[in-house]
Amino acid sequence: MAYLLDFLGNFSEIIKYLSMKKAIIATGGHQYIVSEGDTLEIELIKAEKTATFDPLLVIDGEKVSVGKPMVEGAKVAADILGEVRGEKVTSIRYKAKKRVNKVHGHKQHLTQIKIKKIA
Repeated sequence: MAYLLDFLGNFSEIIKYLSMKKAIIATGGHQYIVSEGDTLEIELIKAEKTATFDPLLVIDGEKVSVGKPMVEGAKVAADILGEVRGEKVTSIRYKAKKRVNKVHGHKQHLTQIKIKKIA
């Protein structure tokens, strides 16, 4: 019986998640699936407090709007939480038997945003 209650609880969460309004936005050469309240890290953008994006696709329950290339009349508003640095990426150059060994490290600067509204 407990398994059934767990399944029904998870099932209702899945239905709630699928019925949420979602959008696909493009920024910095990447595409992200977002819904209201999501927090994500994107490439560094120059904006003060808020940013708006033109969605490529909007999902609202059963209704799906596909843009050509952008959905007309739709906007995704986001609050900018701040700048962060990504994980360290290490590249190594090595030549066998030549005493050539070079290690480079890099951390990408990212902007952390929170999706406020999909309209």
